[in-house]
Amino acid sequence: MRLRPLVLTLTVLGGIGVGGAALLREARDRYVAPGPLQQAKTIIVPHGTHTEVGEALLKAGLIFDPRSFGLAAMLTAAGGPLRASEFVFPANASLRDVLVILRTAKPVQHRITIPEGLTAAQIATLLDHASALSGDVLVPAEGALLPESYAYEHGMSRAQMVERAAVAMQRTLARLWGERDQSIPFQLPQQLVTLASIIERETARPEERARIAGVFINRLKRNMPLQSDPTVIYAVSGGAMCGGRTLTRADLDSDNPYNTYRNPGLPPGPIGSPGLAAMQAAARPLATDELFFVADGTGGHVFARTLDEHNRNVTRWRAMQPR
Repeated sequence: MRLRPLVLTLTVLGGIGVGGAALLREARDRYVAPGPLQQAKTIIVPHGTHTEVGEALLKAGLIFDPRSFGLAAMLTAAGGPLRASEFVFPANASLRDVLVILRTAKPVQHRITIPEGLTAAQIATLLDHASALSGDVLVPAEGALLPESYAYEHGMSRAQMVERAAVAMQRTLARLWGERDQSIPFQLPQQLVTLASIIERETARPEERARIAGVFINRLKRNMPLQSDPTVIYAVSGGAMCGGRTLTRADLDSDNPYNTYRNPGLPPGPIGSPGLAAMQAAARPLATDELFFVADGTGGHVFARTLDEHNRNVTRWRAMQPR
């Protein structure tokens, strides 16, 4: 914003006489004089009239006088409206600096990351703890939001953030569904999300995702139970995915549609929010004849084609467990 519009306006208001010239010099000096802010500061600027905004800026230590701020804002109105948001103001920002920032600067960008694998309830808690968001949040449908990092401005509503993450998931799923291996036995895109959510919980190793997807697809094609521990944990924890305890025989026998030891096929829906990589693996699984896998004790898994081979792998894994 240039000084000229303010100078011209005050010249007209003050007339051509000595009194007008003095008024012009005083207003001009006040407009460009350093402000009281001692160091750079992030300030949340509210909605309101020039007076209300000026009072807020005075309270934040940014300006000396709300009336001078209001007059300067009015006389430079051609520069554009003042925006309510969160801005960074430099030390000793003048009224001119303040108005330029309020009209043209980019607001402070906050960022929230939704990690892969969180349940819908866990995501709702994450959003609830994001202090720069506003409003209430309802727990979204399981698997409806895409885990990702999202930038946003102060005051954005939690409902808007949920909608944004939901749209991101819908677009991603539509693309992956169109690119999927046509041999996978799914009729609905949501089935892909469900399998991906299981893959997300089964392994943290990127190189294993497509291979585990291939194992599960092989089992589905043979009408074999998936026998996935994360689905049982989801069932016995009431969807909270908490615990840390070893699953018991009673857990594996529990009568719950998410128990993939007891029920063949996919569970009724996702057990969390799969990320892009897990969904890519579900859409294009590795072609393999393997039917089993078990932890190898190092964070990865060992795979098997036959039950006998798998049982030997399980025996080795159990021997590694602390007694």
